[in-house]
Amino acid sequence: MSFISTLTATMDGKEGVEKEGFEGKESGNFGNQLDVKEAKALLQCCRDHGVNFFDNGEVYAHGRAEEIMGQAIRELGWKRSDVVVSTKILRGGRGPNDKGLSRKHIVEGTKVSLKRLDMDYVDVIYAAAPTPPPPSRKPSAHEPRHRQGLGLLWGTGEWSARQITKARAVAHRLDLLGPIVERPSTAKATTMKVLVEAH
Repeated sequence: MSFISTLTATMDGKEGVEKEGFEGKESGNFGNQLDVKEAKALLQCCRDHGVNFFDNGEVYAHGRAEEIMGQAIRELGWKRSDVVVSTKILRGGRGPNDKGLSRKHIVEGTKVSLKRLDMDYVDVIYAAAPTPPPPSRKPSAHEPRHRQGLGLLWGTGEWSARQITKARAVAHRLDLLGPIVERPSTAKATTMKVLVEAH
């Protein structure tokens, strides 16, 4: 089992989501290596040490990780408002519309993730793509998900500083919700690349 604390860089402080401590990771092990009982023990240990942000993704264990995390949180009896939950959208299946960052997949993939998590919404949805389509398409693609209340905020996953800057500029110009956080790879070399690009 691996448990890694990763840095999540917040782009500005106006979003109103309070995270304590570090992100609890690696929920990708839920379903591959951990069952619900073990996941509950791990999540409770995190909460006991001040962690309230739990990350997941539609691709982890082919969706089983979301099911296990959702069931564990439910069985622990935690108030939904006490935890910050994120998920990543990119590859949710083998069908032609089950992958990528099209408006269709963002909305439908988020709905499927929420069903697996047994939650009404997630706090952050990551557009997890190392090479996303042109950023002019990103903010508007995330708007339906935001307006429908499926997710409160959205962020990027492994985007370059230039791609993030362009996406935020387009969102600002069109008065849309832009990305508020970047989730770099946990690989040290990739994380250093993001930090260097940002300066």
